[in-house]
Amino acid sequence: MYVYILIAIAIGYVLGSIPFALVIGKVFYNTDVREHGSGNLGGSNAGRILGKKVGISVMVLDLLKVVVAIFITSKLPYSEMTSIWAGVAAAFGHCYPLFAQFKGGKAVATMFGFLFGISIFSFNNLWMFVVPFSVFLLMIICTKIVSFSSIIAAVTSTIFIAFNTSATSTVVASTILTILVIYRHRANIDRMMKGEETKVTFLDRKKK
Repeated sequence: MYVYILIAIAIGYVLGSIPFALVIGKVFYNTDVREHGSGNLGGSNAGRILGKKVGISVMVLDLLKVVVAIFITSKLPYSEMTSIWAGVAAAFGHCYPLFAQFKGGKAVATMFGFLFGISIFSFNNLWMFVVPFSVFLLMIICTKIVSFSSIIAAVTSTIFIAFNTSATSTVVASTILTILVIYRHRANIDRMMKGEETKVTFLDRKKK
């Protein structure tokens, strides 16, 4: 079993390491998003720098790369275990990408990719994705702060999963992702405590 889990982790990490914000920025806009804004290789920063269409595209692609990793590894033996840990590895690959000097995003889109992937391919329970994503959208509407909304959604996902599955590995995996999201947002947390956190604007403005 452990061999298959290691294979799944490798697949997940490599797929998660694809830096779509960097690729789209350089190929279509001749811009390295790491040199602008927060320097983060995620959809929020890409959206602030290159416009809402790019931001949304990056978020979707970052989500899908985790879903693809989970789908591929769900075909391996011990599919529940392999797919779950492939999803976690993909999130870590996104944060510490092999193809971008290990400096990536903050695991938000990839967390939702994990939730969407396991809800379809592992548990056939779409609520695992719908509930945290709905909380995320509600928090965005109320606060306009992506970091706060992401953290609340991550915590919600772990609580929801803990109460809706007896699979210990899934609860552990979700907890790890929640900790990762919080850790990657530590600078944002500091700014929120000081009342200095940037509110989202790219969803409301036209592309530059």
